[in-house]
Amino acid sequence: MTDTVLDRFLRYVVIDTQSDPASSTQPTTEKQKDLGQVLVAELLEIGLSDAHLDEHGYVYATIPANTDKSVPVICFCSHMDTAPDFTGKNVKPQMVKAYAGGDIQLPGDPSRVIRVSEHPELKNQIGNDIVTTDGTTLLGADDKAGLAEIMTAAQILVDNREIKHGPIKILFTPDEEVGRGVNKVDLEKLGADFAYTMDGETIGHIEDETFSADSVDIVITGVAIHPGFAKDRMENAIKIAGAIIDRLPKEIAPEATEGRHGFIHPTGVAGSMEKTAISLIIRDFTNEGLTEKEAMLEAIVKDVMKAYPGSTYDFDVKEQYRNMKVVLDRHPEIVENAVEAVRRAGMTPVRGSIRGGTDGSRLSFMGLPCPNIFAGGHAFHSPLEWISRQDMEKAVRTIVELAKVWEERA
Repeated sequence: MTDTVLDRFLRYVVIDTQSDPASSTQPTTEKQKDLGQVLVAELLEIGLSDAHLDEHGYVYATIPANTDKSVPVICFCSHMDTAPDFTGKNVKPQMVKAYAGGDIQLPGDPSRVIRVSEHPELKNQIGNDIVTTDGTTLLGADDKAGLAEIMTAAQILVDNREIKHGPIKILFTPDEEVGRGVNKVDLEKLGADFAYTMDGETIGHIEDETFSADSVDIVITGVAIHPGFAKDRMENAIKIAGAIIDRLPKEIAPEATEGRHGFIHPTGVAGSMEKTAISLIIRDFTNEGLTEKEAMLEAIVKDVMKAYPGSTYDFDVKEQYRNMKVVLDRHPEIVENAVEAVRRAGMTPVRGSIRGGTDGSRLSFMGLPCPNIFAGGHAFHSPLEWISRQDMEKAVRTIVELAKVWEERA
């Protein structure tokens, strides 16, 4: 078994680990444990004797300290599952060695092309070795790149005793892609003070802010009757749902927003003439913005329902996660040390926000402050997903430097 970050990454991506939002189990798919068992075996081989996979699909391990200083316990975290948005079965990774520029046509489906015009970061990859899929599956760099980087950094820290560091915890989670990545995590057993998810994109980027997120489920109960006798009596729940969706403001949709602008996004519609359910997600960088969008949405529902006096609706809001910046601003050293580590690893640090969430969003509010560090992947959740070997190697260097920074500053 070879242990470069690329070798590890190529081993992990061929293991199907898609999570399932329709499942009520934890993990949502047992196949995620297949990768968990591989990771535990490799951690034990590295020499981390406490490495184990628990019944909920979490992998825990410890790199013991090798310094006499009292150093905070830091954790590096990545998720094992891949998104249910596109198939992750039978992944066939392809390598473009010494990328010379230009668009990349994927051999398994020639209609799929990674175009420089749509992926401008490719301009910074000239001469690098780029990994793609064959175009028929997603790659799984989200977040198997993070797994490979943490594993490789762990090997380096164990093999090079001259690199001084405090105690380091490793946490690999299931079900991040379906919003349940930390539902069953045992933070007392983990025993960390702070954490970093390795789950970002472009090299050098550190994200200490995420969306705040809620889900909304609207259930319309219409008036069902035989269509042959329906005049002035039927109120079709499917049509009511369609009217609500049609009234959603076009300018507050994912396809019309960027930067710090949030959105209202319908993710599913299901039902019948009698009863139809609409699932939506609401995103904003502030809790006030979430509340405003939810009030706007319910006002639309109420207005549409005026035309259907025999019908009723239920409007159910569920909290998903909140903006981690609220917590991280109380612990500035966590991000400052990451910035220094990126700089020492030879990159220009870029601080930013995520138009999405990570396991770190919820971990931060569970008492484990947790910003996000780049892992190097691009075009997540799609068959155009790609990553370069060199960017993964820079992520490995960042982890090692971050361990050193915490020890030096203790």
